[in-house]
Parts: sequence; structure tokens; C-alpha cells
Amino acid sequence: MWFSSTAMLARARALGRPFRVLALESSADDTCAAIVDASRRVWSNVVVSQNKIHRLTGGIQPMVALLAHQRKMPSAVRRALTDAKLEMADIDGVAFTRGPGLPGCLSVCLNAAKTLAAAHNKPLVGVHHMQAHALTPNLTRDTPLPFPYLSLLVSGGHTMIVLVQSHVDFRVLCNTVDRSIGSTIDRVVTLLDIPWAANGPGPGLEKFCATSAAEDSDASKYDPPIPMPGKLAFSYAGLHSWVERTVAAAGGLEHINKLAVARAFQTAAFKQLQVKLQLVLRTHGHAVRHVVVSGGVASNAELRHRLKTSIRGPIEFVFPEPALCTGMLLDFVLSTPSISPPIDNAAMIAWASMHRFLAEDHDDYDIDPVPTWSLDDLRNPPPPKVQ
Repeated sequence: MWFSSTAMLARARALGRPFRVLALESSADDTCAAIVDASRRVWSNVVVSQNKIHRLTGGIQPMVALLAHQRKMPSAVRRALTDAKLEMADIDGVAFTRGPGLPGCLSVCLNAAKTLAAAHNKPLVGVHHMQAHALTPNLTRDTPLPFPYLSLLVSGGHTMIVLVQSHVDFRVLCNTVDRSIGSTIDRVVTLLDIPWAANGPGPGLEKFCATSAAEDSDASKYDPPIPMPGKLAFSYAGLHSWVERTVAAAGGLEHINKLAVARAFQTAAFKQLQVKLQLVLRTHGHAVRHVVVSGGVASNAELRHRLKTSIRGPIEFVFPEPALCTGMLLDFVLSTPSISPPIDNAAMIAWASMHRFLAEDHDDYDIDPVPTWSLDDLRNPPPPKVQ
């Protein structure tokens, strides 16, 4: 079952319908609102992208993102309710991204959610962003994904392999010691002056590397490092430094084969994911049958191909549709109630909160954000409030 059948049936009986959650997300650079119910119906799903703003500065600027969230959150909430043809009286609970994320950006969805919940006397739940990533596959699958399974989380803020044992029991098996793969891709795209695609710098790199070119664009002539061999840890700062050194040694961008360097970088970045996942499967492969790959970087077709062809055995990879990995980063409000929700979106926050709402496990209205928050801590009491 998706949740405890007893809890789901009891709440549905009391309401006369499945429990509905309005969720808000603003942890980084997209302002999001969605309404999802316990039967997995996505009533509305709104994304307001800041892609056009941050493209001008080559990446997310925290204060710029914060101000954009403040401008757009009220209209995102209103659009979510309008598209669902619902009002706050029809909502049973309010959820939001509590962390991790940019502190100022988190404060926008937190304050909006607390205000809505308090004003309308609704229960409130704060959600761990990476927990939501790990649990989202069951929102889009026809049958529940059985615990335990592995989750490879690859995004602008995180690169980790997590053993998912329940809705709240996560064990981080492999984490980055410095920079995430998504953040590194963003920096390298800027360094190599690669055009962004409509969905951002990562898709821009993928499109650029797929460009047809002559033999002198063969990435095999370069040999980027694979850091920390044999260790269960990611490191991408060194790969970024390798690109910097390669450009500097050649005397500037105009003296290198940019396509070959970009291809070598992308291959090395993805090979590291492959190698570390193989290490994890040697010790945990007997206990799991599924590997969920989520986060913005998971939309890359080359990464999907590499993982599926290099890792054999009784392992099934679960990939969201490419358009669902990045939250469909568009430069206007997008509502998609008729299709599966984007992964990095408020819909995933709503779904991750559902088991707590059904168990009547709520947060106080004075809950604080947690910008730095390990998945391992979900097994422990929540972080203390700031006095």
C-alpha cells in the first residue's frame, strides 16, 4: 500500500474524500505551489522559473532569488488554487520545504505556509527537500516501489547515494566532500562559455556535448581525474579545477577545443557517479532491487545510458521522465494538472508530507527553517528552534 491502509481509510472516512495538501517550495531558484491528494491525484502544479534572471549572472544569486520568490509566491499559490478549482476551505493541510536550501529562499515558502495554515486553521508539515526527492517515484508509479531501495540524488545542491528504508529512515552511504555535480556543471558551463539551454546550464552542456564535430573533438585525448578511488565519497571540486587548468595552460578559451574539453568533463563527471554506485552495490546490492535516480542532473540522457549499460545484474533503474527532473524550468507560470508532476517541485513536497498528515503528526506554527539538514537526522528528533 502507498500508506498505512488504516490511516488512509480513517482520514478519508472522516473527510468523505482523500486528504488534500497544498505545498509550497522555494528552496533555490523556482517558486512552486501544488495541490496533491492521498490518492496521488495532482490537482494543480505551478512552477515560476527564475531561469531568465540567473542566466544573466551565470548562476543563482541568493538575494536575487529571494526577492523573486517574494514577488511570485502569492500569485503561485493563487494559481494553484484556481487551476484546481479549489479554495483554502477545501485544503486539509499545508506543507512546505523546511530545508536544506538557501536560507533566505527557504524563509519565503516557510512564512507563506505558516501564515496560510494559521489563518485558515490548517495543520502544518515541514519537509526535507531530499526526502521528497527520494520518495517521489511512488507519486508517479502505478505500483508502490518496495523498501528498501537506493536513491542516487544528483542536483545543483546535492550528490549522494541514499539507502531508503522507509518514509523516514534514510542512510546516506556516499556523499560529496566538497561540491555537488550540479553546481560543478554550472561553473564549468560558465567557464567554457557554453550557451544555456531553455532549461538551464546543465541541459546546455548536454546539448553542446551532443553536437556533431570532427575527430579533433574526441574527448579521449583528455584525461580528467577520477578522485578518491575506492572510497565511498564524491568530489567534484578537483574536476572543476582540471577544466580551469586546461584552459589556463592553453592560454585561454580561444586556444582549446572547447567541445572536446566539455565532452571529457561530462564523461568524467558521470563516470564518477557510475563508479561510486558500483561500490555501493557491492555491499548493498543483495538487499535492494531498485535504484532511483532523481534531481536535475538525472534528466541527462548520456547519464541514463551510462548507468543502465554499465551496471548489470538484478537492478532496475527508476528514472523520472526527463522533463520531470528539472521542474520544467520555464520563464512563466506553468500548471500541469493532467500529467505527472515535475520532480523538483511543490508536488514532491506535498507527497513527502502525506504520511505525516495521515498519521496526524504535525509541526507547530513557530517551526524554523533548517538550511543545512542531513537526511540521517530524520531518524532523530527535529533540530531545536532558534531562540
